[in-house]
Amino acid sequence: MAARLKEKYQKEIVPSLMSKFGYSSIMQVPKVEKVIINMGVGEAVANAKALDSALEDLQTIAGQKPVVTRAKKSIAGFKVREGMPIGAKVTLRGERMYHFLDKLMNVSLPRVRDFRGVSSKAFDGRGNYTLGLKEQLIFPEIEYDKIDKIRGMDIVIVTSAKTDEEARELLTQMGMPFRK
Repeated sequence: MAARLKEKYQKEIVPSLMSKFGYSSIMQVPKVEKVIINMGVGEAVANAKALDSALEDLQTIAGQKPVVTRAKKSIAGFKVREGMPIGAKVTLRGERMYHFLDKLMNVSLPRVRDFRGVSSKAFDGRGNYTLGLKEQLIFPEIEYDKIDKIRGMDIVIVTSAKTDEEARELLTQMGMPFRK
């Protein structure tokens, strides 16, 4: 599955991007460098078990052990002290990254209710794309009966593209279902 996306990148996407943007070397062609999946668990302040189930869900989705993220500052209004665990993240590279992207674009996103495509405006100006999901249930590995609470997550796709236009073209050719 992941090999298919990597092979498509090398055989179809690289030549296409080279001709479209006029690159002189293959090394100039943008590529996906890493994918970061972040899950903020606000209720971990009151309930430590919530973080454990979020870590378990994230590990099931990514196929890699997540890292616990901690609060940088104390915020009295949210009852958060510096250093408290408030979320989890996982950074995917290489084979796992391609596997996750393939699963996200071809299996998970089409399972979203009333799905019409993802926004093409969520680029940061430097060629990175951010996608927010409202629930972890869209991933086929997550069993509905086993979850305690529906949690959202942020997915950041970091590319080596210099501009948003290059990154958008790269992701479109990889199969990202952008809204028309």
